[in-house]
Amino acid sequence: MFKSLRESVVVRIIVKSLLLLLLINYAFILIMNVPIGKLSLYNHLFTGRERFPFGENPQASYNLSIYNLDAMIASHQIAAVPKADDEYRVFVVGDSSVWGYLQPPEKTLASMLDLKKLRCNGKTVRVYNLGYPSLSIVKDLMIIDRIKAYAPDLIIWMVTLESLPIDLQTATPLVANNAIALNHLISAYGLDIPRLNVDNRKFSLIGRRRELADLIRLQFYGLMWSATGIDQEYPTEYNPAQCDFEEDYSFHDFKNNELDTARLAINVIEKAIESNDDLDFVVINEPILVSNGVNSDIRYNYYYPRWAYDQYRAWMESEMERAGIDYYDLWNLVPEKHFTNSAIHLDYTGEEILTERISSVLEDTCKK
Repeated sequence: MFKSLRESVVVRIIVKSLLLLLLINYAFILIMNVPIGKLSLYNHLFTGRERFPFGENPQASYNLSIYNLDAMIASHQIAAVPKADDEYRVFVVGDSSVWGYLQPPEKTLASMLDLKKLRCNGKTVRVYNLGYPSLSIVKDLMIIDRIKAYAPDLIIWMVTLESLPIDLQTATPLVANNAIALNHLISAYGLDIPRLNVDNRKFSLIGRRRELADLIRLQFYGLMWSATGIDQEYPTEYNPAQCDFEEDYSFHDFKNNELDTARLAINVIEKAIESNDDLDFVVINEPILVSNGVNSDIRYNYYYPRWAYDQYRAWMESEMERAGIDYYDLWNLVPEKHFTNSAIHLDYTGEEILTERISSVLEDTCKK
């Protein structure tokens, strides 16, 4: 009898524990809209980061890739820096070349522009790095839509052809892991981009356990970031950007010598600027590596055959002029020798060259 009683007690405890676990798990649905990512030790106990968290080796970079937009912004210095009365605030948005791959925070485009302490309409220009390492202008808009609450006066949007194909827009993990935010953008801005299915498993504590663990880990690495200023791994050696090529005319699955512009998401840029008419934008076609190597008469670099990129440049110039958007084409500004491990990543000298040119763009913009 006592054995049966004990078994009954054990069964009741197990059942109650399972019910409690299920209750906690699915009660999470009730608080899923609470912006837990905004709960951050950055800008409080730890120094705010100068660029968004991104990293593949946290032990060396004191950083990791997360996909919670609130947490990304909360860890960034922009979340804590109040806009001064005499500040002209500039946000630079774009891919890994803006984020500053292989460059320390103080040697990125945004930081070097900021150090110039330019003046605009009697105010001091302050420049912030809001780039993120992936090629997708929908990803850029997702960031712009969130950070516009921090009162930018000007957004400099760095783009390149590789960031425009429609079928690549949702491939980047930051977009793929934010289906609700993406679908909201599509509706709010009227974008011609395929919607993503929402993963209902994310509506439970178990489904979001990895996200919650990463948020905690990000706080942990804030201590080392504050102490060292290191936010990415800096290898002593890396494979240099490819400069010699096979006889290859391909650009994704586009037909040779026919860049179908209907498959490029330029409407994301146009709709973003049209819908945010209270903000000033400058769109810049970022520098690319122009190879002098084998078959460089066929391809500029790993990304682009000449035919596709030349057609893109002509089309982009025409579209930006038609839409009345301030646009600068800096595609061949930086010599081949000043690229590092890819056709868009610059070394320090390359960043200096680009900084000087964009400084003049800022000065031109302030005169308008």
